[in-house]
Amino acid sequence: MWRSSARAACVVCQHLANGTYGVRGKSPLQKLHLVSRSIHHSRHPLSRFQRLPLRISTQPFSALNHLPLRSSKLLLVKHGSQPHRTFWLARVASRLLKLRYLVLGSAVGGGYTAKKTYDQWKEMVPDLTEYKWIIPDFIWELDEYVDFEKLTKALPDSEDLAKLLPDFDKIGESLRSLSGFLTPGSPGDTAFRATEQGCEAEKQYKKGLLGELILLQQQIQQHEEEEARRATDQLGPGSSQQKRKVSDKEKVDQLQEELLRTQLKYQRMLERLEKENKELRKIVLQKDDKGIHQRKLKKSLIDMYSEVLDTLSDYDASYNTHDHLPRVVVVGDQSAGKTSVLEMIAQARIFPRGSGEMMTRSPVKVTLSEGPHHVAMFKDSSREFDLTKEEDLAALRNEIEIRMRKSVSDGCTVSTETISLSVKGPGLQRMVLVDLPGVISTVTSGMAPDTKETIFSISKAYMQNPNAIILCIQDGSVDAERSIVTDMVSQMDPQGKRTIFVLTKVDLAEKNVASPSRIQQIIEGKLFPMKALGYFAVVTGKGNSCESIESIKEYEEEFFQNSKLLKNCMLKAHQVTTRNLSLAVSDCFWKMVRESVEQQADAFKATRFNLETEWKNNYPRLRELDRNELFEKAKNEILDEVISLSQVTPKHWEEILQKTLWDRVSTHVIENIYLPAAQTTNSGTFNTTVDIKLKQWTDKQLPNKAVEVAWETLQEEFARFMTEEKGQEHDDIFDKLKQAVKDESIKRHKWNERAEDSLRVIQHNALEDRSISDKQQWDAAIQFMEETLHSRLKDTESVIEDMVGPDWKKRWLYWVGRTKEQTIRNETKNELEKMIKCNEEHPAYLANDEVTTVRKNLEARGVAVDPCLIKDTWHQVYRRHFLKKALGHCNLCRRGFYYYQRHFVDSELECNDVVLFWRIQRMLGITANTLRQQLTNTEVRRLEKNVKEVLEDFAEDCEKKMKLLTGKRVQLAEDLKKVREIQEKLEVFIEALHQEEK
Repeated sequence: MWRSSARAACVVCQHLANGTYGVRGKSPLQKLHLVSRSIHHSRHPLSRFQRLPLRISTQPFSALNHLPLRSSKLLLVKHGSQPHRTFWLARVASRLLKLRYLVLGSAVGGGYTAKKTYDQWKEMVPDLTEYKWIIPDFIWELDEYVDFEKLTKALPDSEDLAKLLPDFDKIGESLRSLSGFLTPGSPGDTAFRATEQGCEAEKQYKKGLLGELILLQQQIQQHEEEEARRATDQLGPGSSQQKRKVSDKEKVDQLQEELLRTQLKYQRMLERLEKENKELRKIVLQKDDKGIHQRKLKKSLIDMYSEVLDTLSDYDASYNTHDHLPRVVVVGDQSAGKTSVLEMIAQARIFPRGSGEMMTRSPVKVTLSEGPHHVAMFKDSSREFDLTKEEDLAALRNEIEIRMRKSVSDGCTVSTETISLSVKGPGLQRMVLVDLPGVISTVTSGMAPDTKETIFSISKAYMQNPNAIILCIQDGSVDAERSIVTDMVSQMDPQGKRTIFVLTKVDLAEKNVASPSRIQQIIEGKLFPMKALGYFAVVTGKGNSCESIESIKEYEEEFFQNSKLLKNCMLKAHQVTTRNLSLAVSDCFWKMVRESVEQQADAFKATRFNLETEWKNNYPRLRELDRNELFEKAKNEILDEVISLSQVTPKHWEEILQKTLWDRVSTHVIENIYLPAAQTTNSGTFNTTVDIKLKQWTDKQLPNKAVEVAWETLQEEFARFMTEEKGQEHDDIFDKLKQAVKDESIKRHKWNERAEDSLRVIQHNALEDRSISDKQQWDAAIQFMEETLHSRLKDTESVIEDMVGPDWKKRWLYWVGRTKEQTIRNETKNELEKMIKCNEEHPAYLANDEVTTVRKNLEARGVAVDPCLIKDTWHQVYRRHFLKKALGHCNLCRRGFYYYQRHFVDSELECNDVVLFWRIQRMLGITANTLRQQLTNTEVRRLEKNVKEVLEDFAEDCEKKMKLLTGKRVQLAEDLKKVREIQEKLEVFIEALHQEEK
């Protein structure tokens, strides 16, 4: 009957459409049969493509419509001298004004105008012949798939059933927007509107069909209840009532079987539509993606929101504002299937997997959004992973695992550091999910002792956000009593206003659970002491990690089509499959975002006001510079100081180098060169000894010592410039940074290895020269020798004073005394001084018999002394004696330049020691000059280069900057910057959200 009604309705619709061509108005489709209305509805989204000419309404145009007839005025004829001429004019006017000519002319002009207008309007209609493939073939063969005659018996009334049909108006609007995009030459903004509206149209169309099935099921249940109640009321003795009861039961069973078959057919239709819609949207997005590089596009809403959350994750938690923006928090017991559910929603196997092993070691924030290509990208990386390629999937899983292990500190098992990942692809629902480590009940070997408490604290920190949506994952294959997460979720959300419960591994549960009603109790929320917004049952695979997403989807759909849980109405159609779950979670997420985002924006405004007030009160004369800006300022100051190092005068460099080098080598010159050579008996031996000693010193030690002195001098000058206070402009907040830059730059700097070889040759040539050219150089050498000897004599006397203790003046004035050892040394010193007075030309070393004589003399006075103590004391006593004698000889040589020029011929005065000190002084001057040239020409520039490299490395190391730039001022500026950035992004997001709603 339905099939014949549908065909009759088609004939009637075509007859009416052909008969009313060009007339405005609609056919009386309200009187047609239900199925005819569903197929030939004037606003059906698919009717526009197949029967486009029927919707073209034209209005006949005529000149009569625009130029209404006016009553013609008769010409007044005056009878006069020209009556014949006046009569002729009146006759012509009367013929021209006849009505039939006006009608005929109007008809011809109106027809031409109508045809021209129709052609212009027809050219404006898009050519949709290229997109006929969009319309599924089964639409025109619907009567072959559905047995409408049996359905009419089950349905109470066709008019009531018509109310259950989906709203085709909204579907028509969606398809019209898509057709507008596919029109050649359409602007790019139409494409974006089609992209944004396509998701809503798809959801509404799907919800309409699913809603139809749900209402049909509810109506059949009501019919069953009414039949059962009626049978109970009429129950009595007699076989007729029993037969009626049996027949009613058979009818109900038939209706249920027919409903299930219809439901499965509708499900296949929906799957086919979704697949075709997905391919269409992919083509749309790919076509739109070609113009991305040609014009600057606005970011999508979900990308804006994800950036806000990324900024909040880096923000200081002291103000407790970063936890009040919505996220979808995925929690569950370990190995409950959290990661698998998330992968099904993301439509890619993106997470590391392990059999019973903890794989999620830190929170992973996944931002899902729609895009032309299925790709993934980390927040801090520009690399795109193609999720359609197995190599990129393996690389992505490996990268996630590496990042998780890096985030875990030593001695810990899990980390609180969040890994941000964005996934784009066609058909993905827009939302932000956070995958948390699975809740465990026991700490096993290899885990940190506080692993269980740390996971609990991480989960509660995310769930206690009043705007977070809790996606509670429960393993359906294990006993419900073993669940840990349900108690924790019920504590965080006791009313269940933001919790969605998901039962995984339903296929295993159906096989293992003896009573299927137990699964029904879980889905209905009667078994767990927790409430939720919705309950879902999903299947995420057969347990094989190599399964693809498509195979898992097919297995899930096949399972629920054949499942007894769905056949026996224990589960409802909208409560199964991860597709329905993702739609529900996305709707709940955006609803929560719209309700809470403006409130959070106001909270950040208040926080910003408080921070700005605190800054004005504490630092009224300083700019608000965050850590990066302060680093740039310090970087410029350090580079200026390095440049200042190159502006040091050559004289200053040489004076410092010469003085430092002599301080470093003076001991060796006096002890190992001058003193041994002074023990010789004649000048020839003295000069020979000096030459040998100087040659050995130059070959082995002197160049190395000179380079060390130059490097230390450069460090000291660099440190002086870095640490020098600049009055009021000095900012002590940079001190730690400057010190770290100085240390690291010096550590990296290496002196040129060839410098020693060239310096050795220069020093050797300088020491070989013995010719003093003028009296001025002679006097300078004597002055240098006197200063050196006076300095050494002063040091020697200080050592002797420490050995023998204070003299009698200090003992009386400061009330100090000598120790026993000092007393012994004082007696030994006095005995040795007597020996020197007896022989002023005594050599530098004591003979053994002389040591014995001194010891016996001291023992005679009751002083027991060790021979080693005698020799040690003798070294200092003789040293002082020698230095005093050398100073006296130096005074005698002040006038010895005349004798020096004559090579001391016919003179008892010999001043070879003055020549030695002149050679040393000249070598120091030449060495200082050579080192100064190397410093200014090479080493300072290399040091400047090292400083720049260190600053660049520090600029990329956020942890280093946080350690070196600290203090309340820095932290306050950082908080101000973050709060402003978050507030600006929230305002941009709210504005975009309002525009999308409009």
